[in-house]
Amino acid sequence: MPGRHNPTLSQRRLGTELRRMREHAGIGGSQLARQLGVASAYVTQMENGKTNISVDRLLTIAAACKCVNRPLIEALADLAATPGKGWWEEYRGVLPTDFLEVAEMEAHAHKLYTWATTYVPGLQQTSEYASAMFARVTPPLPRHDIDARTSFRVQRQRAIRANGTPYVSFIHEAALRMQFGGPEVLAAQLDSLIEESEVEGISVRVVPFDMDTFPGSGENVMFADAVVPELATLEMDTALGVLFFDAPADLASHRATFTRLGSVALSDDESRRFIRSIRDEMKSKYE
Repeated sequence: MPGRHNPTLSQRRLGTELRRMREHAGIGGSQLARQLGVASAYVTQMENGKTNISVDRLLTIAAACKCVNRPLIEALADLAATPGKGWWEEYRGVLPTDFLEVAEMEAHAHKLYTWATTYVPGLQQTSEYASAMFARVTPPLPRHDIDARTSFRVQRQRAIRANGTPYVSFIHEAALRMQFGGPEVLAAQLDSLIEESEVEGISVRVVPFDMDTFPGSGENVMFADAVVPELATLEMDTALGVLFFDAPADLASHRATFTRLGSVALSDDESRRFIRSIRDEMKSKYE
């Protein structure tokens, strides 16, 4: 079977986890190929996410690698059986692949955490705020690209709400004060945040300037927890684009960061009061 040229994020992740399973067992690629009765190239393509893996094949590989982690095997089997395409495919060829892969990651998440330091998280942006953010890019994006990116962002939010995915949003005061589109757009954005913080399953917690620590890095990050901890994914926004991390050390480090954030951030009620105070400050600039 010819290999696929552009595996999706989940297809690549399935291959990565099978490689880790093989390496944990101390088995070489050629040795696994012999046990499966396939060419070595098949194992390479499989671990690169470039060939389909049936559930039966996955179970055979797990047995060959003497893997006894049943929750992980079952989660991988679900991943293998789940189509790699979703609603985001309608934007393929319209938006950068990074955008689509973030939506794919969110679709597989058991719970989401974000830590925003420079702007309100994409999953909580109003369309006006998002549009103003995309319009700030240098060189400027054409209007149709701004509209497509804004529409995609809104659809991501709808998908998460429809799935009922629990979501914890940590936001630094700097992100709450950063203006995109002016004070009126920001005030409306802050109103939206307050409303969303009262929705069941969503927690919005603020880290103010006067906290005596700044947990983690300065980039905006999203941690997509999975049904088993091994399949969690970290996504980081950078000036050069989106980066994904799934190495156990990276996942452990950021789990610790979010635990620390939970201990220093304001409570949900305190955060709502804090956001209202900034909202009122913004409103005073145009009313």
